[in-house]
Amino acid sequence: MSVGVRVLENSGELPQFRVVLLHDAEGKALAILPATSLLNLVAVWKQTDRKLQPVKGEDAKRYFCQDALQYPEGQAKLLSLELFIAPECLQHDQLALIEPHSGLSFSVISEQISAARSCELGLTTDQISAVQPEGDDAFVITKAVERFTALRVQQRLEDTLGLPSLPPTVKKIIMLRSDPEAGVDELVPVVKVDPSLSAQVMSWAASPYYAAPGDVSSIDDAVIRVLGFDLVINMALGTAMGQMLKIPDDGPRGATPYWEQAVYNASLAEKLCRIMPANDSRPLPGLVYLASLLHNFGYLVLAHLFPPHFVLLSRYIEANPHFPLDSVEQQILNTTREQIGSWLLSSWDLPDAVTTAIRHQNSYDYEGEYSGYVKLLYLTNRLLREQGLSDGPVDNIPSELYKELGLDEKEVAKALRQLMRNDEDIQELTALLGS
Repeated sequence: MSVGVRVLENSGELPQFRVVLLHDAEGKALAILPATSLLNLVAVWKQTDRKLQPVKGEDAKRYFCQDALQYPEGQAKLLSLELFIAPECLQHDQLALIEPHSGLSFSVISEQISAARSCELGLTTDQISAVQPEGDDAFVITKAVERFTALRVQQRLEDTLGLPSLPPTVKKIIMLRSDPEAGVDELVPVVKVDPSLSAQVMSWAASPYYAAPGDVSSIDDAVIRVLGFDLVINMALGTAMGQMLKIPDDGPRGATPYWEQAVYNASLAEKLCRIMPANDSRPLPGLVYLASLLHNFGYLVLAHLFPPHFVLLSRYIEANPHFPLDSVEQQILNTTREQIGSWLLSSWDLPDAVTTAIRHQNSYDYEGEYSGYVKLLYLTNRLLREQGLSDGPVDNIPSELYKELGLDEKEVAKALRQLMRNDEDIQELTALLGS
């Protein structure tokens, strides 16, 4: 299990710059740019006439953790590689260099990098945001599709994306999910007439994670006694939608597997929801579970819509592990997984609480109608990033967030430890959901 890369912070007096190890057929090279900037690989390719790629995170960690790099001689040898530096480096007599995968840090004076080639390498989040199209999500997604694919949008957007249609069983389950009066009496017949869903429900009920007493003898038994209405509805929707789109083969190397992220986020979010104060503002645990299970659904949609550009996106994510994923996606695709995932799920009539939570899950300051759902997803995802169980940079969780959700930090830490102790059962459930 790899632990997530923490957001780089300038805690010292020297200006901080990030070191990125790149390679191609000609050999290794180093890029040096401001610590909080995104390394723009396309700019590197254009300015160097080399198709340099970032090395895998685990390889970078192994390389920079060499004992020799703890000493000036080894650091000097490192800097003897071909160097490409951002112009900002040249404005300082002394710099602090840091490498996020390994935590290596050391200072250099300008003479040590005087032979480096100056290139425009980095972009800030403000620069990326400044060139994004303005408008609602449907407009932004349409522009991205028109720009990066051969599609030309003439009808409703969802009719032109080449996405699979929803199976009849899934449509029935969505109707039940949206009906506040629906219960197990309506759900069991839907499960029974779908052989695949029936087999899945029986497998889930028999999973050690739910620890059902005695044998599970029937669909009725599995739904009524072991799993319950909410859980069956939510897991059925999550797996059906996740299996409609192929998990990409060429995603970011070292990323947490899709279903592992989904199950850990859903399980932890539901646990935290249930220990929140029981009042009218507390989110519904079932909808929290569903939103968390589908929180990364847009990742699959991006891979489906933009295959060649998705490969480029993957390399950018590897080269910029400290950078917000949504900003990287805006730079490469002009849309984000949150935008496209929530929009598509909304067009399929999933509850507003679910689609709103998915859309705004990175917005700690969101204050709309479903802010409790949004902030719970924000908290859960960042807690799991610290454990290497969810993708994205590790950053500080505001203490105010716990207060706003009515959660005690010690209770939250206890819930997380309990979930981590259940790792084997979680992994088995992950395998069942992804099969």
